Amino acid sequence: MKQTESYSKPFSYVRLLRFLPAIAWMAVIFALSSRTGDEINTFLPFFQKFFPFMEGFNWGHFVSYFILALTIDYGIGKRGDRFWMKVVIVLICGLYGITDEYHQSFVGGRMPDVMDVRNDLIGAAIWTIVAAVPPVSKMWRKVAP
Repeated sequence: MKQTESYSKPFSYVRLLRFLPAIAWMAVIFALSSRTGDEINTFLPFFQKFFPFMEGFNWGHFVSYFILALTIDYGIGKRGDRFWMKVVIVLICGLYGITDEYHQSFVGGRMPDVMDVRNDLIGAAIWTIVAAVPPVSKMWRKVAP
């Protein structure tokens, strides 16, 4: 009697290395969250020179989690084109956003805010929507096959 063999893809360190940009970006988010309220506010006048309409750093959540979703999508590769994988990408970003807000509760002059998590989720969702646009998807999969 012939045994049936399972032909699953072997574990690949190369595949694991594709998640390094996401891990690095998570470290950047963590480092920025470690800044006290006073330290963060010293950056605001610099950015207001270029973006005079900017009143606070809420936009930073959109951008940060847009980039986090992009880096996670890069790590996932072509499987990231599936609808459910897009949902997973947004959920991972949301969970990291929750832990980020919890982390901020230990930093002076900072406090957790549910609206920040909402902005994190919106930023991540925007990436998944942009990545689903056919011309963008085609170019993106050349970079992240």
